[in-house]
Amino acid sequence: MEKYERIRVVGRGAFGIVHLCLRKADQKLVIIKQIPVEQMTKEERQAAQNECQVLKLLNHPNVIEYYENFLEDKALMIAMEYAPGGTLAEFIQKRCNSLLEEETILHFFVQILLALHHVHSHLILHRDLKTQNILLDKHRMVVKIGDFGISKILSSKSKAYTVVGTPCYISPELCEGKPYNQKSDIWALGCVLYELASLKRAFEAANLPALVLKIMSGTFAPISDRYSPELRQLVLSLLSLEPAQRPPLSHIMAQPLCIRALLNLHTDLGSVRMRRAEKPLATGPPMTPGSTGSRTTSARCRGVPRGPARPAIPPPLSSVYTWGGGLSAPLRLFNKLGLDHLSLGEEPALHQQVEEALNFTPLGSAPLDQEPLLSVDLGTAHSAAVTASGDCYTFGSNQHGQLGTNARRVSRAPCQVQGLQGIKIAMVACGDAFTVAIGAEGEVYSWGKGARGRLGRRDEDAALPRPVQLDETQPYTVTSVSCCHGNTLLAIRLVTPQIAKSIFSSQINESRSCRAKQQPQFVSRFLEGQSGVTIKHVACGDLFTACLTDRGIIMTFGSGSNGCLGHGGLNDISQPTIVEALLGYEMVQVACGASHVLALSTERELFAWGRGDGGRLGLGTRESHSCPQQVPMPPGQEAQRVICGIDSSVILTVPGQALACGSNR
Repeated sequence: MEKYERIRVVGRGAFGIVHLCLRKADQKLVIIKQIPVEQMTKEERQAAQNECQVLKLLNHPNVIEYYENFLEDKALMIAMEYAPGGTLAEFIQKRCNSLLEEETILHFFVQILLALHHVHSHLILHRDLKTQNILLDKHRMVVKIGDFGISKILSSKSKAYTVVGTPCYISPELCEGKPYNQKSDIWALGCVLYELASLKRAFEAANLPALVLKIMSGTFAPISDRYSPELRQLVLSLLSLEPAQRPPLSHIMAQPLCIRALLNLHTDLGSVRMRRAEKPLATGPPMTPGSTGSRTTSARCRGVPRGPARPAIPPPLSSVYTWGGGLSAPLRLFNKLGLDHLSLGEEPALHQQVEEALNFTPLGSAPLDQEPLLSVDLGTAHSAAVTASGDCYTFGSNQHGQLGTNARRVSRAPCQVQGLQGIKIAMVACGDAFTVAIGAEGEVYSWGKGARGRLGRRDEDAALPRPVQLDETQPYTVTSVSCCHGNTLLAIRLVTPQIAKSIFSSQINESRSCRAKQQPQFVSRFLEGQSGVTIKHVACGDLFTACLTDRGIIMTFGSGSNGCLGHGGLNDISQPTIVEALLGYEMVQVACGASHVLALSTERELFAWGRGDGGRLGLGTRESHSCPQQVPMPPGQEAQRVICGIDSSVILTVPGQALACGSNR
């Protein structure tokens, strides 16, 4: 197992334990079946060896791929492909009696058909084909059949006599003790097709004798008449009592119903989804023979004499709007932004100074309108921004020195932070009356309110009106910073010739049990049990933290109240722990509110969990969830960036719109 890193146990099969592991060579998730050979009977040993033998023979995109097998601690370890989308049975169960479209049914069915044809072409019977053994990729579009533990390799004329398989999928000839060949797998294929069309099994009963009677009589409820006669007839033919009357796989694939689905499968599978609709082609007049190679003049330019050529004015890279605190309509802030980092504060306006808050928006204020911004963050009463040249600017309340400028109380216009001139800043984060900045070399500066050690300075609660570098972080390279009400969390990478690991340097002492009892301290610790993990981004909630690794994996720790850790429970966790429900998705962003989380994948899939009151999760309900839930997006919208306020959420979409949910107080 030196080539693999165990992540978690994902199941326990008939002969052993199934582990989800990380292959260290290429950081790929794989499944490893651990089969204790020493404790097995001769028949069980034969079944385990049989699975290895079968998997070695098969090579098909719709069959779980076999990698290798080896012995470890008197156990046979079989490494194979990981399918993160779960089983087809789970997919069907989640439909909640909402029937699938016929196109979707056939999309799954023809893939199972191709996989089974490949298996049979190698003279192998699956003998346990069922929806629990049919797996899906992370997008739930690609089908892969697996679990060949009871497969039988046949000679050209042999038939299998042993009664094996799952009772609900057993064919009539098996119930009679008759020999069978590939046609028994065809029967199981019919059971799977029926289950896709009706969302329930074709044959079910309270006990085995009653089930056998149902199978032997071939009685099952007809599928819905919403489906085509061809599909209904296909189900009937696959579930014929006589094996000879069941069509072979080649005949099934030749049916017009399946041919269309097979053509669509080979032309659509693997295609790249468009992120935005293509603009319609111009409808101008046809080009004349003499205009070849030139563009047709647009209608609004016709008749206008041509002047000297002017350089094209590029459109704005992006725009930022603000609202709240008495401002009900979004107000545009900056004209030119190449925005890389953005977040929300607890309140959009200055406390007790609403009128001033409505006026400090830096419209047209130099230098923020002169170059793109790398980072923008909002605290409870102040804001900060970093320009592309590395200059840090702040504006808003300066009651505790959080602006790092000479402003006495409020600065309505952005001012450069004093003490950071000549220092290139890469990222800035704002908390409750304090600010933390990361330099281009990974150094850390903090200033503002120092109560409860939020500035990361040992035994020092005094306010700092100017940025001071944190001595504790000097040996490290900091890559990300996040602040919430009274906490600061830094993702730090320690690099030496011998070691490259990630550690956390954090000030998180806001747990309810120790607020009044324990003096806050600056804490630095390595990630235990997560060797080789590099944290590239951190996000702070009220009493918890979420981290994003360079592998696209999200880890959380802290208070589990409201289910904000995403582990399916409400327990507190003191060590960073992987959110297992998101394994298989490559995540690119995570954002935290006070007690909820939003996360975005590379495929623009949006997930939310935690406290749900006010609708902050965007799931259409006020329910809280302790496991990540996929957020349905409006038609034509794809999430590009997620931002969390204390009890609200904002999604920036690819078409350039902002979608908001949650509290509107």
